[in-house]
This record gives sequence, C-alpha cells and structure tokens, in this order.
Amino acid sequence: MNKQKLFPYLFIAPAVLLFAIFTIYPIVSSFILSFQTSERGQYVFVGLDNYKRLLEDAIFWKALGNTFIIFVVQVPIMLILALILATILNNQLLKLKGFFRVSFFLPAVTSLVAYSILFSIMLQEEGILNTLIGYAGIDQIGWLSDPFWAKVSIILAMTWRWTGYNMVIFLAALQNVPEEMYEAASIDGAGKIRKFFSITVPSLKPVILFTAILSTIGTLQLFDEPYNLTKGGPADATMSLGLYIYQNGFNYFDFGYASAIAYAVVVLVAVLTFIQFKVTGDE
Repeated sequence: MNKQKLFPYLFIAPAVLLFAIFTIYPIVSSFILSFQTSERGQYVFVGLDNYKRLLEDAIFWKALGNTFIIFVVQVPIMLILALILATILNNQLLKLKGFFRVSFFLPAVTSLVAYSILFSIMLQEEGILNTLIGYAGIDQIGWLSDPFWAKVSIILAMTWRWTGYNMVIFLAALQNVPEEMYEAASIDGAGKIRKFFSITVPSLKPVILFTAILSTIGTLQLFDEPYNLTKGGPADATMSLGLYIYQNGFNYFDFGYASAIAYAVVVLVAVLTFIQFKVTGDE
C-alpha cells in the first residue's frame, strides 16, 4: 500500500482512537465486569452470579415495573402531543411560527438540574399546582410524597421537557411531505382529520419509529428526573433502572452488579426496539 492510500486512514485515526478509548473499551470492560465481584479490594470472576441475583432482587423488579409504567404511559402521550404540535406549527397560515417553535423547543435545552428544581418547587405541598387546584375546591395532592402521584409527577416533567424536542424532529420531516398531496386530498373532499390520518401519519411513519426508539432508549435509561425530584421514593415508587444502576455503582460501589443491571437494560432496549420494528412492519 503506497503512502497516498494511507493518508485517509491518518485523517480518521484520531476519531477512531477516541472512539475506541471512550466507547468500545468501556463497553467491553463493563461487560467483563458484569461477571465479576469485588472481594477484599480485588475483582474475582463469579460467572453468572450477578445475573442470577437480578432474578431474586425485589428492588430490581420494582425498578423495572416503574420504568415500564412510565414508558407505556409517557412515551405515547409525548409523541402524540409532539405530532399534533408539529402539524399545527407547520400550517402556512399560522403567524409567529418561529416564536412558537422556539418556545416549545426551549425545555429540551434547559438545564436538567434547573428544571428539576423548578418542578420540585411547583409540586411541593404548598406549591403553585396545589394552590391552583385549591381554588377549584380540590384537596391538596401529594405530588412527590404519594406513590401514584410521584409517578405522575415524573411523567409530567418528562413530557414537558421532551415534547418540544420530538416536535422539531416531526416538523423537519413534515417539510418533506409534498403540499400537492394535501391539495389533492382537499379536491377529493378530505377534511383536516382525514388528511392527518391518511397523509401525515403514513408519511411520517419512519420518523415516528425513529422517535419511538429514541424515547424507548431514553426512558429505560431514566435517571435525572427520579434522582432530582424524588430520589426514587416514596418507598421505591419512582425507582428507575438508571437510578438503581447509579445506586449500586456509586453508593454501594458494587460495580459488577451495576454492570449486570446495565446489560439487562441493553437486552430490554433490543427486545422493545425489535417489537417496534415488527409492529410498524419496517425491516
């Protein structure tokens, strides 16, 4: 191989090296670590013990159930809202479109800690939400102290933050839908709802699948909201898989078991993604 043919490899070498150090090595290392445990400061091979421990860990199953509930409820609500908002903001007759687009997208670039603090203040017993519902004669709600409402609080916070992010993705995809299709549908007498379900949704099918997969991965890795709002409480009602991995790794320094949980999440992501591909009929 002459020197001229080596030049492209020299240019990509730094990127490949950084990818190997900061991505491939941690993946391989954590996978090996999931078969080990620490004894007297030394990591020893324990085979599948960490994975067997998962099957008997009540908190792991609780975290899995909590994460699944949030995933099933929050992701569809968020994606439906994002799609509706994108469709509205794509209307050529709407004024101040730029202002509304930026306004809905801003939560996605807000600091995680800042928005968590904001929601924790709003959701306190004497917070603004309880004050508002008090005016309507409704009793105070334990947004962060009741197991059910704590989950609702996490769902509300996530929906507020990520709806605008997905809306921008849908909005970009809508720019590629030919306007002639809507005009032809109007000539045939189709109304707005008919156009939405017969043109908009089918045209955005690949993008809907893409956002669904991204949301699935994000939800199964859920950490920031439970950690900042509820610390996984009350009584592990908002314990997520991501928060449980953090607790085992950085609170109990049981990195072997934390790695095993992480790879259980990887398997779940793969299975749910496969199901989503099959449901949508895409190869």
